[in-house]
Amino acid sequence: MMVKLSTLVALAGMLPMTAAFTQPCSRSHIVNRVSMPVLFSTPNDDGSLNEEMFGGFTAKQRLREEVESPFRKVRLASFSFLAASASVALYFSALAALKANIGGYTDVAPLADTLESCAINAAGALGFGALAIRELKVGEANLERIAKGGLLARLPVQPAMEGEPRTLKDYRRASRVVIAAGGADYINQLAMSLCSDQLADENTLPSALLGIDMVIVPVLLNGEGQVVDTTTAWRNAEPGEKDRNFESSRADEVIAFPTGLGMWNQYLKSDVETARGQGFDVLEKGITITVKKNGRILRRATGLPPFGDFIGVMEVADGSAFGMPGDSEKYGGP
Repeated sequence: MMVKLSTLVALAGMLPMTAAFTQPCSRSHIVNRVSMPVLFSTPNDDGSLNEEMFGGFTAKQRLREEVESPFRKVRLASFSFLAASASVALYFSALAALKANIGGYTDVAPLADTLESCAINAAGALGFGALAIRELKVGEANLERIAKGGLLARLPVQPAMEGEPRTLKDYRRASRVVIAAGGADYINQLAMSLCSDQLADENTLPSALLGIDMVIVPVLLNGEGQVVDTTTAWRNAEPGEKDRNFESSRADEVIAFPTGLGMWNQYLKSDVETARGQGFDVLEKGITITVKKNGRILRRATGLPPFGDFIGVMEVADGSAFGMPGDSEKYGGP
C-alpha cells in the first residue's frame, strides 16, 4: 500500500485569507480596495437551531458554515483518510526496510527501495495530516466569525435622541453604522469633529451624515481596552482653541451610545487585540468598524472616521447605489 508523493501536490488546498486593521485611506482607495472578509450579522432567532451544541456553537451557526464552505468536510474526510492510509503504508514499509536491513529474507525488496517507500509514506502521512488539521482550524475560524457576526447584530445601543433602545440589527437596510472606539482623547476629538464649528466654517457634518443614512456609535475604552460609559464622556467633552460653538447634542440625530457593555466588550475584544498586535495604539488612534446596510463589515481602519470620504462615495463603496431588494424606488431598477 503506497501513497505517491505526487498526490500531495494534486490535493493541496488553498490557504485561508487573513484580516487586518489598516491606516486611514483616501477616497479612491475606499472604492477600489479589495473588501475584507465579511462578518455576517444575522441574529440568532429563538428556536431549537439556536441551542448551543458541542464546541459552544449553535446548530444554526454550524449549518451556515456548511453552506458557506460546502466542500470543506469532504476535503477534511479525504485528507484524514489519506493521512491514515499513508500511516498504515508507512508501518508496512518500515517493516520491509527493517527486514531488508537485517537480511536473510527472500521476499523483501532492496533496502534502497524500502527506504524510498518509507520516505514517500512519511511525507504523505505528515502532509495530509497537516492539511486535515488546517481544514479543522479553518472550520473553527469560520464558526467564530459567524458567531461574532450574530453578536454584532445583537449589540444594544441607545439613540442620543432619547428614543427606544435598539440593536444594530434594527439599523439594517435603513442605515450604515460606524463603530468608533478609542480612549478619552479620541472620543473628545470625535465629539469636536461632529459637534463644533472648526475655524471659520460652520459644521454641517451631522446633516450630511444623516443624508447618507449613517449612524455613529462612539465607544469609550479604558486603559485595559474595556468598554466603559461613553455618554458621560461625550456630553462632557471639552472644546479646544479651534473649536467654536460646541454643543454635545448638535449631532444627536446621527449618534447612538453603546449599552449592555458586557456584550460590547465581548465583541470588541478580538478587534482591540488584533489592532494592538499590529502595533496600533488603540486608545490614542482609535479603531473604526464600518457596517454596510446589509449588515456586513465594509472596512476596519484606525484613526477617526473619514467622514468626507464617506459622504462622497459611500453609496458606491458599500454597493447601495447598485440597489438592494426593495430599493427600486430610491435607486431605480426593476
